[in-house]
Amino acid sequence: MPIDTTEHAQSNDFPETSSPDPVLPPLSRRQADRLVHLALRTAADLGVAVRYQGGAALVPADRSVDTPVLGLSNLARILSRFDEHSWPALIEEHFRQILEQLREGPPTPPADPERELIQRLVPRDALPPDWTADRPDFLPGLVSVPSTQTDGIVTMYLEPADLDLTWSDAERFGLANLRRIQDEVEYVEHDDLRLAVVTGTAFAASRALVLDTVLHESLRLDHAPHGLLAAVPARDTLLLHVIEDLTVIPALGVLLNVAARCHSRDPGPLSPDVYLVSPDFTWHPATTALPDHTPLRLSPELESLTKLLATREPPPGTS
Repeated sequence: MPIDTTEHAQSNDFPETSSPDPVLPPLSRRQADRLVHLALRTAADLGVAVRYQGGAALVPADRSVDTPVLGLSNLARILSRFDEHSWPALIEEHFRQILEQLREGPPTPPADPERELIQRLVPRDALPPDWTADRPDFLPGLVSVPSTQTDGIVTMYLEPADLDLTWSDAERFGLANLRRIQDEVEYVEHDDLRLAVVTGTAFAASRALVLDTVLHESLRLDHAPHGLLAAVPARDTLLLHVIEDLTVIPALGVLLNVAARCHSRDPGPLSPDVYLVSPDFTWHPATTALPDHTPLRLSPELESLTKLLATREPPPGTS
């Protein structure tokens, strides 16, 4: 089968640099070109006629056909973790799994939604606008959607009425089941700071929706009297810092750095921002962007908290 060798948009006229490709980060421009070439060749070997015209996706070569559309964004993020000699096998495995799912059709709707639905954070711009127009953001740009997971395949249900449920009931079931997920928690020490990295499932970031449960069951804390700093950079990662004193300021710098790096490199990016979560689990921005592109400043909520914490700091020279 002939392969459409449409050049990788914005990539062929520039030498490789250390900067990520603008379409397929975190790969370099040369690596992105190689991914596109390998993806086109692999699709052809699997009997799928597709072409690449930018936009981080392979689309049907026949313009009158809607499917399949093979996305490359998350694949690029996965491949960035491996040596290039292993890319052909990884791409083939990835496409075989996707094509098998497409041939089998969508998974069977849950027989018992009350036990099977799991709430999931999803970028609003990853969904058709009319599907989520009436849904509020949990965090800016992120919506909470009922979903299921079967054999590693996540299916979202944006019309709970198809399951004979109201959205309220579907969300209630989804949150209850999200609370039952078991986290893996790794603590990272940086100077005198402690950062909790919650991972272990494809719903790790979504556990932000039930942060009280994470605090009690995963971090083994009864409460956080000054709140937490939190970030949901990618679907598999939730970053937390329990606020105790003015080390919240350097902790914010570390979290901003780690969240930005995860958001730019990990599959399923959600948000690079860091939030201040109050003791009653209300989420606020931790920083405020200024219009003149000067460095970020503390948000009013975090600035107020630091002033309170400063009054509780012992005077210099006291033990």
